[in-house]
Amino acid sequence: MNKSYKSNQSFWKNLDNIVESHEIVVERPIGSKHPRYPDFIYPIDYGYLKNTKSSDGLELDVWIGNMEFKRVTGVLIITDMVKMDTEQKVLYGCTEQEMEIIYEISNQHQMNAILLIRDN
Repeated sequence: MNKSYKSNQSFWKNLDNIVESHEIVVERPIGSKHPRYPDFIYPIDYGYLKNTKSSDGLELDVWIGNMEFKRVTGVLIITDMVKMDTEQKVLYGCTEQEMEIIYEISNQHQMNAILLIRDN
């Protein structure tokens, strides 16, 4: 197999169901400053899914893009050497350009990420 992953449509459908069944709270709207790193300005709306749980014990993080038709478009898996943790972030309704921006900012300083893009 030449791919580093196998696509699983149930995975994406489950993520769609999680997002659609939980309120999205936009905690950091586009143009806002990061609370601990004021030089960082959010280029895309960022928040979380209310009443969910992620690997860091907090609610599941989500980037909210500008696509008219909203569905999960990708997932970031991040390692953070400052926090010494890993977590995932859902990309919801993100265009290819938005996913590229999110990927780039998730690979700065002591963070590294891989991006899984939905293929359908």
